[in-house]
Amino acid sequence: MRTHLSHQPGEPGPAVRNLGILAHVDAGKTTVTERFLFAAGATHKRGEVHDGTTVTDFDPQERDRGITIFAAAVSCSWAGHRIDLIDTPGHVDFADEVERSLRVLDGAIAVFDAVAGVEPQSESVWRQADRYGVPRIAFVNKLDRAGADVDTAVASLRERLHPAPLLVQLPIGAEDRFTGVVDLVRTRALVWPDAGGPAVEGPVPAELRDEVADRRARLAETVAGLHVGALEEFCATGTLTPATLTAALRDLTHSGDGVVVLCGSAYRNRGIEPLLDAVVAYLPSPLDVPAVRGVHDGAEQERAADPAEPFTALAFKVQTTVRGRLTFLRVYAGTVERGDAVLAPGTGRRERIGRILRVQADRHEELDRAVAGDIVAVVGLKAALPGTTLCDPAAPIVLEPPSAAEPVVSVRVEARRDTDTGRLATALVRLVEEDPSLVVRTDGESGQTLLAGRGELHLEVAVERLRGAHGLDVTVGRPAVAHRETVVRGVSGFVYRHVKQDGGAGQFAHVVLDVAPLGEPEARAGTPAATGFAFASTVTGGRVPQEYVRAVEAGCRDALAEGPHAGHPVTGVRVTLTDGATHSRDSSEQAFRAAGRFGLREALRACATVVLEPVAEVTVTVPQDALGAVLGDLAARRAAVSGTVTRAGTSAVTATVPLAALFGWATRLRGRTGGRGTFTTRPAGYAPAPASARAGAPAR
Repeated sequence: MRTHLSHQPGEPGPAVRNLGILAHVDAGKTTVTERFLFAAGATHKRGEVHDGTTVTDFDPQERDRGITIFAAAVSCSWAGHRIDLIDTPGHVDFADEVERSLRVLDGAIAVFDAVAGVEPQSESVWRQADRYGVPRIAFVNKLDRAGADVDTAVASLRERLHPAPLLVQLPIGAEDRFTGVVDLVRTRALVWPDAGGPAVEGPVPAELRDEVADRRARLAETVAGLHVGALEEFCATGTLTPATLTAALRDLTHSGDGVVVLCGSAYRNRGIEPLLDAVVAYLPSPLDVPAVRGVHDGAEQERAADPAEPFTALAFKVQTTVRGRLTFLRVYAGTVERGDAVLAPGTGRRERIGRILRVQADRHEELDRAVAGDIVAVVGLKAALPGTTLCDPAAPIVLEPPSAAEPVVSVRVEARRDTDTGRLATALVRLVEEDPSLVVRTDGESGQTLLAGRGELHLEVAVERLRGAHGLDVTVGRPAVAHRETVVRGVSGFVYRHVKQDGGAGQFAHVVLDVAPLGEPEARAGTPAATGFAFASTVTGGRVPQEYVRAVEAGCRDALAEGPHAGHPVTGVRVTLTDGATHSRDSSEQAFRAAGRFGLREALRACATVVLEPVAEVTVTVPQDALGAVLGDLAARRAAVSGTVTRAGTSAVTATVPLAALFGWATRLRGRTGGRGTFTTRPAGYAPAPASARAGAPAR
């Protein structure tokens, strides 16, 4: 088995980068991607979001709405390196697309607006990248905008995201006079001609030399304080050579101890080539990241990025196209060729790879094989879903799938024509296969089909796909939020005995449960409450064997599906098994699971509970003359305002608002502000709902 790889055609090596573009909506992710493709020669014309001519936003809904909805994969070459890039959505409703992409990426570029700095969704995607340990570099975009300030944007990174931002460029000019940057690593100026074309490199402008020298010295000092190797050279010479500084910045990026920050204007095609150089210089290759870990038969295993290892891949996206069902894979180890059989160990199902494709948004290039480090799409898999591990049948392993958030909004969906009912069911299954953050269920009381998702826009897009891609005429009900129940006053020492005798072996389980809230929700609506479930056992003396304790926990989780008073799922509960008893013949895991399920149900009926509703953190940007009207409107929607910042004639209001109160608010906000007001949201958990907001059937 090889442990060190040289870069050869078809093999991974230091000349491969798998990265994503992350940002808040409208920060310029897609434009950065388009400029990458243009600079690398992968396209011959710059695509524009406002013209609907971008490569990655190829779906009709993306072009109509002017936003990225679906993560799109593209590839290009730069400086002898292959860059596989995923352009991710920036809207909060499509955060699960970002989650699935981050699970398989080695690095990322976080794009920030030079005027707005860190915005709500850019903070959310940054935290998502933190969870997966994805190294990042930052790009402060839109330096040509009025009010753009790279130092203010970098300060917001430091204050809100808490990395060590390492600014390696200084802008030349400001706003509409922004023409280039000074590379602080090499102390060279890069200026882009007004007529377009590549940057012209030259000496630092005389008027900037003192500032550049000062910033270069501060950069070297900061890096030396974070990197042991650089510290030795800094102590000996008082500075760092470009080679030492570059190597230290790369190490700090990989470890997450520092974030390299570059700047430019993607729309004006300024700063793109240095950003590509930074991708190559600082972000890791597949060989630089730790070996992927998985489990088999309860034992942890590792697979290195080596074509000689057993084939191991993770499916992270499914897409139905005219070419058939495409399954997007990140190959972590081994090699797979057309016609190979692969195993999905989670289900035990074997499937065969029909074709292997290198993806360029909606275009594809046929490949003979894929190797460790590749991101490809394959045709021929019928059952693999996002999160499915695929591996060599002779070497099973299961990788950790990306996490999925619970849906918080649902709508009723039904076909207008009875003859389309079967087609609608099939189309909904395909929607859920492609987007696991969608959930389809049947309402227990009315028998209607409910489609649940992450937000109003998420469901609008899904319904439009039913109408457009699947050609269905459907009716859609009003959105309803997904309520939850939680405990505000628990019970102690609740005894439940499960005894069942119906011939043959009986069932016996005796449990004693303490039920308590995870946290005390505030009395007023709008204040986020504790969510989740915690289970513990304090049983001693072997009165309940450990395998039965696990069964009790599983039963308790079963009981959380439906609350005792309003029928909503239960969250924010802590359950402790304090005592119990067994029978030498009739006790079993099945009996104790049933005792946990029915016992917790009965215990919850004895608890004091409240209904929770989903809430969102909203940032509203409005002209100052409309601030009063907007604040009044927010108060009417039960908002809890947490702060107001005024800058350059506009005010930004941050508030926590019940999600149900935001349905249709975009239209009302435009009306109150003459079309000048905008708002963004991100989930903020659940909060106690007032009685007037709890009417209606559960929307799970």
